[in-house]
Amino acid sequence: MNQFNWDTSFQVDFDLLTGLSKTAETTKRYLSQMKDMYYDTDAVNEVLKSDDPLVYEFHELGGPERAGDLAFGTTILYPGIIGNEYFMTKGHFHTILDTAEVYYTLDGEGYMVMENPEGDTMELPLKKGEALYVPRRYAHRSVNTGTVPLVMFYTFAADAGHDYGTIETKGYRKLIVRDAGKPSVIDNPHWK
Repeated sequence: MNQFNWDTSFQVDFDLLTGLSKTAETTKRYLSQMKDMYYDTDAVNEVLKSDDPLVYEFHELGGPERAGDLAFGTTILYPGIIGNEYFMTKGHFHTILDTAEVYYTLDGEGYMVMENPEGDTMELPLKKGEALYVPRRYAHRSVNTGTVPLVMFYTFAADAGHDYGTIETKGYRKLIVRDAGKPSVIDNPHWK
């Protein structure tokens, strides 16, 4: 990180067309790493018998986690389906629960699935050229309902942290599934 002075301005090229970057850290999530996120475990196991598809990746700088700075990067969520459930990100709360996040869709289409600890849920469309505001206190997960990669820019308070464990344990109350060829919101039959 010596090449970036977080107290001055700088530019970053995340090289979205190739999925590679000379400056960002890349994290990739394969189906085998997310097998417990999908409610149809039989469909997951069937796919994993012959393939372990890349579900999504994200690119970020890994800057200082201090108050007043912004974390930012890009997520590339690939098209695909497991059973009748679309490819999705793991999803998370922020460790500092009162943290909001902004996503800007660069390409593709999908949904942002959100819920707060009190049980309120929202499922909002993600569309190319539009920004979406995730309110503080809401866990959030992106779902790709299209046929091309869903590419999004995101930003949030750098000291917010991530709580993946709650979602891994409980899941989301709502799922986005393919029903008669179209996305549909349903209750998660495995929600705890």
